[in-house]
Amino acid sequence: MKRSTSRILTTHTGSLPRTGSALDMLQTRDQRGRVDPQAFEAGILAAVTEVVDRQVETGLDVINDGEQSKPSYATYVKDRLTGFEGVASEPPRARLDDQDFPEWAARSDSGSSATHRPACTGPIAWKDWSAVEQDLTRLKKATQGRDVAEVFITAASPGVIARFLPNQYYPTEEAYLNALAEVMKDEYTAIVQAGFLLQVDCPDLASSRNTQFSHLTVEEFKKVVELHVDVLNHALADLPADRLRLHLCWGNYEGPHSHDVPFREIVDIVLKARPAGLSFEAANPRHAHEWKIWQDVKLPDGKVIIPGVLDTTTNFIEHPELVAQRITRYAELVGRENVIAGADCGFGTFMQGGRVDPRIAWAKLGALVEGARLASEALW
Repeated sequence: MKRSTSRILTTHTGSLPRTGSALDMLQTRDQRGRVDPQAFEAGILAAVTEVVDRQVETGLDVINDGEQSKPSYATYVKDRLTGFEGVASEPPRARLDDQDFPEWAARSDSGSSATHRPACTGPIAWKDWSAVEQDLTRLKKATQGRDVAEVFITAASPGVIARFLPNQYYPTEEAYLNALAEVMKDEYTAIVQAGFLLQVDCPDLASSRNTQFSHLTVEEFKKVVELHVDVLNHALADLPADRLRLHLCWGNYEGPHSHDVPFREIVDIVLKARPAGLSFEAANPRHAHEWKIWQDVKLPDGKVIIPGVLDTTTNFIEHPELVAQRITRYAELVGRENVIAGADCGFGTFMQGGRVDPRIAWAKLGALVEGARLASEALW
């Protein structure tokens, strides 16, 4: 993983606004349960190429495929693995802020209800490994000859899969997590062996305190985080840490977030995870103040932080000066070479689209690049 040795490098969290061709293919498959393979491949390849072009034009350094082939960052696995033919027997646990502010929850389109929620009702194994291979091949084609620092691909963690696709088959939650880890490590390994950085998406390490584990105390939840990190480390054990990054967040939605677990409560556990890179929310109003924890928390040798300097839940376009201030604040605490500028979360978490207008999302990423330039001028 490259570091910011001569200037602040820029990246993002993974999902980007889906192009028309990608959205058409994904929606057709979702509605009909199938799609013409050749048409799907042509549409997704065009989408990946377009989104790579846009990232390069914007000036981002560490880029990806924008998750154009996936309906969401976590539930995509249901189409690739066996065992998810069932339907969840219970609705997801309501978020705590939904309960505190029911009027807001009723008006909001970011409520915690789910209309289609598959469940694990059988043994997990690969049924469509070709989907992984196609992701790798497309991105290689789209990035060939591009002048970028590095290229990454995202993959769901065992914990976040378990959050969205509940267990109705394995005897315990831990057994379910371990089964997921055994299968998903194949995808993790393939990504790294193909020459890409692997980003493992782990919102379960933070946002699930407000949902799946809302009935637990903070201390009890920290035990869950420890288990999820241990399971993840097992899946990543054979991969070099400097080819890995981890993203955690508190839920990519505009809402109260009044029950978010403080970063300070979990940061020491999260830093035990194998990935060298740590991406986290740092721009939105609930977590922007948490830069202060790095005054007390020592960043372990070999680690790199990727703080979000863009709020991905609002259509405000951050001023580059604000972006630069945020970057500089972190650089002064952990060292400029240990900071890569990122975004709080994705701009296309689900295929239905996000709260941020696609054109505004790209403008925000442009502000990220300009802010990193300003920060670099100040830091070097």
